[in-house]
Amino acid sequence: MNYNIAFKKSVYKDLSRLSKTEAKRVLDKIEKDLPSAAVKCPVLKGKFKGLRKYRIGSYRIIFAILDDQILILRIDHRKEIYKK
Repeated sequence: MNYNIAFKKSVYKDLSRLSKTEAKRVLDKIEKDLPSAAVKCPVLKGKFKGLRKYRIGSYRIIFAILDDQILILRIDHRKEIYKK
C-alpha cells in the first residue's frame, strides 16, 4: 500500500541543520522508498512506543502511520534522535 507523506513543522528545522546535499538525499529517499516500505519498518519501544523508524545512512526518520498517511515527526543523526 502506498501512503501520502506529510511533515510536521519541526521537521523543516531538522532539515535546515543538515547540509543541502544531505537534506536533498534524505528527502529523495523518503519520497522514493518510504511509502512502499513503511509497514516493514521497525516499531520503536519506550517513550517512542507506537512510532516507527526508517534508516537512511547515519540518519533516522521517526514517523507514524495514520490511515493512508505517513506523518514524519523527526529527522536527525542516529546519535541524537532518541535523546530528544
